[in-house]
Amino acid sequence: MPALDGRRIWFVGIGGAGLSGYALLARAWGAEVGGWDRVETPYLAPLGDVLVEFAPEPVVPEGWPEVVVSTAYRGQVEGKPRSEFLAELVSLQCSIVVAGAHGKTTTAAMIAFCLEQLGDDPAFLIGGEVPQLGGNARKGRGWLVVEGDESDRTIAALSPEIAVVTNVDLDHHSEFASRSELEALFDSWATAAPRAVRGEELEPVEFELAVPGAHNRVNAAVALGAVEAAGYSREQAAKAVRDFRGVGRRLEERGNARGVAVVDSYAHHPRELAADIAASRDGGRVLVLFQPHLYSRTRHLAREFGAVLAAADVVAVTDIYRAREEPLEGVTGKLVVDAVADARPGIELAWTPTVEEGARFVAARAKPGDRVLTLGAGDIDRAAALILETLG
Repeated sequence: MPALDGRRIWFVGIGGAGLSGYALLARAWGAEVGGWDRVETPYLAPLGDVLVEFAPEPVVPEGWPEVVVSTAYRGQVEGKPRSEFLAELVSLQCSIVVAGAHGKTTTAAMIAFCLEQLGDDPAFLIGGEVPQLGGNARKGRGWLVVEGDESDRTIAALSPEIAVVTNVDLDHHSEFASRSELEALFDSWATAAPRAVRGEELEPVEFELAVPGAHNRVNAAVALGAVEAAGYSREQAAKAVRDFRGVGRRLEERGNARGVAVVDSYAHHPRELAADIAASRDGGRVLVLFQPHLYSRTRHLAREFGAVLAAADVVAVTDIYRAREEPLEGVTGKLVVDAVADARPGIELAWTPTVEEGARFVAARAKPGDRVLTLGAGDIDRAAALILETLG
């Protein structure tokens, strides 16, 4: 009998990268699933004819005894936290869980890709589209590879066979008071696992990858460590990871117009922005359109954002994508603009509160041979199409 046979589960926030994957796996393991979201998203396509209701506010129809609620909607509707349901999924199959401040999505995708190439038939739940694997989630009979999340301490509820910590960096200031508090969470979680892989103890791989950037050499080293811990040949895994071509919105090439390349990335922390800007240097100029994500992060890291964005040639900054947070008085994207100006006086720079304004600004300044980066974890992903359209 499938592990979840006979259960009826309604997912609040089913269109997100996380819950859509949970729903897919739950259905594969025997449950009847349905859900609610505000709008239709690409993550819903693999679910096929699953019942989904769209409305401005969360909906839970009668007749659904189990409700799983996305972190984005906690407190708005009664139900089981996503962390609790994910912990159940992790307990049902031998699992590798990837945690850390940066590189989780890419590292988890690399692990799943290597396992597939080595014949493992992995299942996976990853917070981004992996074209080579056919999406963000899949059932499989081998290892279950899961991208964990420390932003709401969800990671503490997961008990995998192999725990992976890519790195430690304070990124969620509304949840953790200090870096040491975050380190303590990761340490206790990794120590409890039968096997653990820690990225900050590993040297970057020395061979060429299909994905650019020094940071991806580190991600690859972590992925190889996890695959080896799962019982596979490191040498064979190294051959496989060379062919990994990346995850959606991780330095994703979105198009080229009039000799200008437009690249989109989910980067939303200063260290991630710095890595992407450095990886994009190929002789031409780098123009950046950045959308800050979360008021708390922007308030704490505005100076750091300014310092790393100053490495670009042209910079535009939109207002903050609020996500799950309420606005904070005096905290806007203008804080980042001012920090860039302080870090590099005279840089071509603009405060463009809307994505549309920002897209027009960078498109008007792009020249053949330039590379335009759209960076951020909100709805900045729509800027690439606007820029390409403006460039013609």
